[in-house]
Amino acid sequence: MADFGAQIHKSQEQVAAAQSKISELTSKLETAQAKMASGSDISIDIENASLDDVHSHTELMNANIAELIMGLDDVTAGFSADFDQMRNKTGWETFVGIFSGARSESLRQERMRTASIDDKLQDLISKSDTIVHLLETQLATLNEHKDRVGTNLTQTLDEREGVVGALEQIKMDLLAMDPKIIELEGKISMEQDAAARTKLEGQLAAMNSAFNELAQMEQVKLANSQTLERYIEKGKTWVDSLQNQAATQMVLINKLQTDTKQRVVLYDALTKSLKTAQQQDVAHKINEIGVRTDQEAQSAMAAIGSATNQRMAEMMEKHEDHMVFARKVLEEKAKSDERFARRFEKIVEKHDKNLYGA
Repeated sequence: MADFGAQIHKSQEQVAAAQSKISELTSKLETAQAKMASGSDISIDIENASLDDVHSHTELMNANIAELIMGLDDVTAGFSADFDQMRNKTGWETFVGIFSGARSESLRQERMRTASIDDKLQDLISKSDTIVHLLETQLATLNEHKDRVGTNLTQTLDEREGVVGALEQIKMDLLAMDPKIIELEGKISMEQDAAARTKLEGQLAAMNSAFNELAQMEQVKLANSQTLERYIEKGKTWVDSLQNQAATQMVLINKLQTDTKQRVVLYDALTKSLKTAQQQDVAHKINEIGVRTDQEAQSAMAAIGSATNQRMAEMMEKHEDHMVFARKVLEEKAKSDERFARRFEKIVEKHDKNLYGA
């Protein structure tokens, strides 16, 4: 995790790039909606509103963050080994034990006492929080744009409903005019009087003019309806994309938050294990020293024994609650890991098989 800072910086740049692309696409759709309201042609705006750039940037961002999360998992897996090393004697302590068991034990106890065993945990939680903040920022952006596009989409759906209604009315009016035009044409063909024929021809010309005007309006409304339909489809696709991206962010956030709980539980369990080992050592020493200690030492040891017994009793009383909580956290982690693995199958495989750069 030495390059964690560099990876975080890379992720921040990728988040910024993704957010820029999201804003750009949403702005294009909003510009198209504004042009639509003024009656301008929006075909070019709709065609230029491509999702490809957004998806490519988002995939890079999520892949990098997923690898960061799996790196934290790797460090967590090393916790047990670190605690085992702390519990066991070092090579030097073992060597000293050849000459002085008491000195060897003193060195080990001093090392255990001064060891900062929670540094790694706090470091991991800090790193998790950093990634969660990135993800929550991105999630807020996604939800904001989803709401903005959703509002425009609702307005456009209402507008298209009105256009379709007007188009249907025009079609009905055109159909209603057809019999009247045919009737007039029939009358003109049969009319012998020139004045009457001229009057009928004037009526026919007026009716044909109204028919042509309606037919032209039908074409305009049809083109408008088709443009609105393309805009609606583009808007729906964008909203679906934003929802899918938000779901991905929530999966990542859920895994990180569950992992943090699991790390705290693991740390607590390992710490208790370490303390229990120390308590057993103290009890063993008391037994060894026995009657050879003076009254003052006996009093001190009795106090230690009493404190140890009290602590052990408290631990036993709390054990059930602790186990219930630990089991619940582990169940939550299994579910979050399953969701994570399903969504980031390729990244998990690359990590597990060490296929980086392949």
